[in-house]
Amino acid sequence: MGNVPPDKFIPIAEETGLIIKIDEWVLETACRETKEWNFSYPLKVAVNISPLHFRLPHFLNVVDRILKKTGFDPSLLEIEITENSFIDNIEDCISCLKILREMNVSISIDDFGKGYSSLNYLRIFPINYLKIDRTFIQEAAQNLGDITIVKTIIYLAHELNLKVVAEGVEGREVMNLLMELGCDEAQGFYISKPLPRGEFEKLVSQMNYPANYQYQH
Repeated sequence: MGNVPPDKFIPIAEETGLIIKIDEWVLETACRETKEWNFSYPLKVAVNISPLHFRLPHFLNVVDRILKKTGFDPSLLEIEITENSFIDNIEDCISCLKILREMNVSISIDDFGKGYSSLNYLRIFPINYLKIDRTFIQEAAQNLGDITIVKTIIYLAHELNLKVVAEGVEGREVMNLLMELGCDEAQGFYISKPLPRGEFEKLVSQMNYPANYQYQH
């Protein structure tokens, strides 16, 4: 069958409830393997969490259990959640995010601008990162409207002491533009496509790190 893209299997996993087990497996594997790599490389890890899983009462217990089981440093973990995670109960979401922050886990809003966007989220949610959806990034170098949106998001995020990550960076022209606009981090095929463990370790081992540098994957 080959590789199955996330937009194909995730909706099915959410519909059947399997997304909970998938989330837990991914989170535990990411923490365990990143801890192993951290003996040699200064790595952080960001893990996507399904809105369905995030809204469950036991989600915080899952994160706490996995951190204790793997012995992973929570300050090196970033939980990525989409705007759709906040639709049902804002108060409960804020409470959950605050507890994660108290655990020293970082929080990012993923795919910002794609869902039910609200600038109020940036003010009331205790988050660290804002990830701009790829739909605004991929054509930014040629589309004045997208450039304006990206520039505005970066400005607002920085005013609120949030770091900004651009998703879907696939070319040098867009990368240069993001650097000019002051974007903090980027991800996409221009940096690297998804890699098997062995190839990832080879890539990271060839990188030269400045002092106090942390690489996020």
